[in-house]
Parts: sequence; structure tokens; C-alpha cells
Amino acid sequence: MDWQRNVLIAAMVAIFAVLFIRWNDFQDSRRPEASVANREAVIIPDIDSTGNTRLGEQADLALGADLVPTLDKPSLDESAPASTDSKAATRLVTITTDMLEVVIDTRGGDIVRASLLAHLSELKDDADPFLMLNRSQTYTYIAQSGLIGKSGTDTGGERPVFRAAQESYRLEEGENEIRVPLQMSQGESQITKEFVLRRGDYLIDVNYRVDNRGSESWRGHLFGQMLRDTYNPAQTGRVGLKPYLGAALSTSETNYKKIDFDDLDEEAFKAEREGGWVAMVQHYFVGAWVPDQGELNRYQLRKLAGKELYAFGFTGPEWVVEPGQTGSTGAQFYVGPKDQKRLKEIAPYLDLTIDYGWLWWIAKPLFWGLQWLHGIFGNWGWAIIGLTVVVKTVFYPLSATSYRSMAKMRKLQPEMARLRELHGDDRAKLSQEVMGLYKKEKVNPMGGCFPMLIQMPVFIALYWALSESVELRHAPWIFWITDLSVKDPHYVLPVVNGICMFFLQSLQPTPPDPIQAKVMKIMPVAFAFFFVMFPSGLVLYWTVNSLLSIAQQWAITRKVEAE
Repeated sequence: MDWQRNVLIAAMVAIFAVLFIRWNDFQDSRRPEASVANREAVIIPDIDSTGNTRLGEQADLALGADLVPTLDKPSLDESAPASTDSKAATRLVTITTDMLEVVIDTRGGDIVRASLLAHLSELKDDADPFLMLNRSQTYTYIAQSGLIGKSGTDTGGERPVFRAAQESYRLEEGENEIRVPLQMSQGESQITKEFVLRRGDYLIDVNYRVDNRGSESWRGHLFGQMLRDTYNPAQTGRVGLKPYLGAALSTSETNYKKIDFDDLDEEAFKAEREGGWVAMVQHYFVGAWVPDQGELNRYQLRKLAGKELYAFGFTGPEWVVEPGQTGSTGAQFYVGPKDQKRLKEIAPYLDLTIDYGWLWWIAKPLFWGLQWLHGIFGNWGWAIIGLTVVVKTVFYPLSATSYRSMAKMRKLQPEMARLRELHGDDRAKLSQEVMGLYKKEKVNPMGGCFPMLIQMPVFIALYWALSESVELRHAPWIFWITDLSVKDPHYVLPVVNGICMFFLQSLQPTPPDPIQAKVMKIMPVAFAFFFVMFPSGLVLYWTVNSLLSIAQQWAITRKVEAE
């Protein structure tokens, strides 16, 4: 009745598969639409009849009363009056280029919204651009900057109110950059905060200029920080790939240090180094403050007291403008995709925010090869297939050794079965006879393992290279695969991969241990379910790799059997 048992097992597996897929679809249906946050209005503070800033509860949460960094308390004079221009009306200023749409609040001159025009929030014809920064009811992620210290405009926690010449700016055809100045008066001094955006770039220059018309020296520190909650716009569900979400920075001790939200719940982090940067890392995208690389900067990452908000920022050295003089300082803020080449140009080690793990030294060359193949094929799906073929070809000598060993082991299976029948009750005798058989036939039972283990680091590195490549986001392949960065909508690739693994196992020797043999039979089914949740680009790589392995194993097995 083996056939009845097999049919029953197959039916149970099929029912489990249907239930698992339906559960997965149900989980997807419960997730909020990616464009919901895009449609939420930006919270803006009011100014009452007395000229004082009046904040609602949510606005106070978004801005935070303790937003100003206090990295160097002895140098700050918090008794100095906070200067604001109460006659200026708080409003939002929109700047649009070919790559970015940025909204700036004239209260503080903070970037309170940033949309990436070349990246959609989801793969739909009417989808909104991907929203990186926003200050709304459900999502707080803004970039703040200001001047603190003895003469600072932000000292004491109050934000200055700037004046803008117009409410919207647009980079016109034929222009390579756009400059948007915000101005305010501070006693006898005139302060200008200028944003510079360029065509084809996600990097924003934030410059300050102080025209000191008073009789005393103007002294202050430039600060920049990101204020963010823990909302993850790239949530992948409960199962599958879990990309890193949290802060990162470059310190004197290490070029790339990750500090997640849980770390900051326990204690704040402080560091000091010349140059450096601080970033907020998420799947495919990154926001980063990059101060002057020739100055000594202090960095602080912390959780705001009593709030589910986190601040990642820097404070620059003291900046002095003598009476009758004009001085300037500034920093850069990057808000965009993890473009390996561009990030490397902006600051040393900023490209490490593309986190390939400890095998980055293998993953980077693999990604360069993937880019090169994309230049040939013009399609990331075919580039993945081409890269898999190249990797398989490079490792063919090792694979051939492994498959030849497996083929010889498979050829000895009948004799192995006979020995188990003769000496099944005497394990010592059985082991002695088996080792004698191996020696006689010149077969190394471990010969199939070592060549495969040597290749594993390359396979793992390629896995991370594919999972971290923003280029695969919303990239189509063929037919129903319209986005290589998400799961196969019809589960075809995971099923094909499971079938390939089943055939590949049928070409390999059966493990002598019955329990191990049963586990090996279950593995193709388990991997098929496992890959249901993974991006189709990754499953495509594993499937092609399995197909090539089947072809190699079949050819080598036929050759060994013929010999």
C-alpha cells in the first residue's frame, strides 16, 4: 500500500501549500497601501496674533522640544535670547527638480517632505513618487539644521522663522542647479539659509551665510540632524528578507557602524571625528548628513525623552564672524537611493550603507559584473541569469570534482546496500567494509562536500548583492514577473525551483541514514515554501543555479557510469 501512503502525503502537502499561500495573501491584504503616507498633508505650525508660534499636539511631537543637539554643553550659552522674526508667516516652500520634490518649512528651514520622482511608491500606473521624508499624522522623518551656540538662532530650543521670496521653485529646462535662499534678521545681523539642488542628483547643499553688522563677534555652531520614528515603508512581512532599518555612521574606530533603534532605547551614542557622516539606512534608500570633511565634528544619536522619536545628528566646530564681516558654512544632505558610485563620491565609506555584510569584498565585484551584464542585455532579469552562468562557469572545475565524487558514490549504492544487509547488526564491521570499498574504488566520501563549501561564500555574497540592489526595485523580467524585488505573484519560480531541487537530489547518492534520507526528500518542498516569500530576482538566481547544477550533474554522472 505504499502508493496509497504516497498519495495521502502528496494530498496533505498540496493542502498545506494552498493554506500557506492563502495565509500569505491575507497578510498582504492587511498591510496599508504604500501611497497612504504620500497623500497625508504635512503638519505645519501656526502663528498666533501675538507673533508666537502655536503648535498642535502632533506638530510638537514632530518637531520635538529637545531637538537641538547638546554635544558640547560648556560651549553653549542657553541664556542667549532666541531670535525669531515674528512678522514672517510660517509657510511651506516647495522645490522641484528632475529627481526630487522637497518641501521646506520656513520655521527652522527644515526639510519636512522629500519625494523621489524617479522611484514610485508601488508598481502602478497612478502610483505616487516614493516618499522618503514626511511630517504627517502617521510618519515622522525630517531633516533639520540650524545654528546653536552664543549667537545661534536655534539656541534654547526655539526655531527661527525665515522669509522666502516665493512659495515654489522649479528647476527649468537648461538649468543645472537651483538656489533657494531663506532669510531672517537677528538683531543687526542678516542670516541667509540657502538650499542648492542640482539636476540628476539627490544631494542637497545646505549653506548658511551670516552678515555681521553689529559691534560684537558672532559665534555659533552648525548642526544637522534627522528626526525619525520607527515606521518602515519597506516592510516585507513576517517571513522572508528583513533588511536593516536604523542608523549608521563613520567613526574614528570603524568606517561603518550600525546602531539600531533598540540600541538607542538603552543609551545614547556619542562620537567625534574629522569629517565623517551620519545616516538613516533602510531597504534600497538612505538619508545622510555629510558635514565638512576637513573639520572636527561631534556626532550624537539618541532617543528623545518621552517620545517614540530618534535623532541622529552632528555638530560642527565653533564658527566666528567678526563685526563688519560676512562668513559662511554649510553641510550636505543626501536623500535618495543606495547608488554605490554616487555615495562613494560624496564621502569616504558612505557607500558602505549598501550593506553586503561581512562578504562585501566578494559582493561588490559581483554587483559590478551584474551592472556590466545589464549594459549588454538591457534587462536585470537576463543579467541575473547571465551572472549565474558566469559564476557557474568559473567554479566548474570545483563543481566537476564534487559531482564526480557524488556520481561515484551513486554508482556504489547497490554494493553499499548489499553490505548493509550482510552487516546491518554489526556497525563496526559495516564501517570497516564500507571504508574498504571506498579505498578499493578510490572514492573519497567527503570529496563532494569540500568543493561545494568553498563556493558557498560566493553564493551568499551574490544573495546579498541582489537583495541590496535598488536597481532591481520595480525592474521587470518577462511575462508575469514585473518586479524582481518582490515575490513571484503566481508562485511559479518557487515551484520550479522545488522541482529542480527534487531532480538534482535524484541524481545524487541516497544518504545511508534513513532519517537523513527522509529529510533530504522533504527539503525541496520546504525550500519551495521558503522561497514563496523571497523576491523573485533571488528565486530566479537560485532556480537557474539549480538548472545548471542538474545539467552538470547529469553529464558527469553519465560519463562516470560509462567509464
